[in-house]
Amino acid sequence: MTLDVRLFPCLNDNYGLLVRDRDSGAVATVDTPDAGAILADLEASGWGRLDLILNTHWHPDHTQGNARLKAGTGCEIVGPEEVRKAAPIDRIVVGGDTVMLGGTPLEVTDAPGHTLGHIVYRSVGDAQAFVGDVLFTLGCGRLFEGTPAQMWNSLQILAAWPDETVIWCAHEYTAANARFALSVDGRPEMAARAAEIFAMRERGEATVPTTIGAEKAFNPFLRAGDAAAFAAVRAAKDVFKG
Repeated sequence: MTLDVRLFPCLNDNYGLLVRDRDSGAVATVDTPDAGAILADLEASGWGRLDLILNTHWHPDHTQGNARLKAGTGCEIVGPEEVRKAAPIDRIVVGGDTVMLGGTPLEVTDAPGHTLGHIVYRSVGDAQAFVGDVLFTLGCGRLFEGTPAQMWNSLQILAAWPDETVIWCAHEYTAANARFALSVDGRPEMAARAAEIFAMRERGEATVPTTIGAEKAFNPFLRAGDAAAFAAVRAAKDVFKG
């Protein structure tokens, strides 16, 4: 039970994610920001198939490739009920369900806040998770539909995972997130982490994936302490101009 993951840029600041169960060869895309880019990377990978679309939430930059990929590959589209607002879907899943990618079970967890129906997928055995727009490197998703309390609870669920859990998020927002983190966290180690991020971006490197341990150490949203403090940090980030 081993997962191979390919990360590649899509649209303006999205990432595409192709995930393969190595033993069976089964392949999934996590969300569908750009069908053309996904098909191109699938071709470059040599993996030769697409079995599943794993949608995390309904926003168009995560679902707009569903129809084209379904038509072109015959893959099954899996995700939360809210996806129906924006795109086709074949199978509805909710927290507590399990999606099999070949021989790898992916646990589904409800994670509302960014949207009300947002879900995330985790391979416990492989210690990898695909979290959409819930948690970012040094950041978290904006609250378009949910409440601060809902998002705080969702983040706490993720924070309870083992520190070594690899977090694959859906956007490259990390330089901006680091600038905000520096404005609320004066620790020398935060400055060092931000410098590392800025250097990576200068070199054109992705700052995804991250780990739960790294985010617990540096992410100002995970470090907020409680829902009220989280709400204050989220409100500050929403108007931050740095």
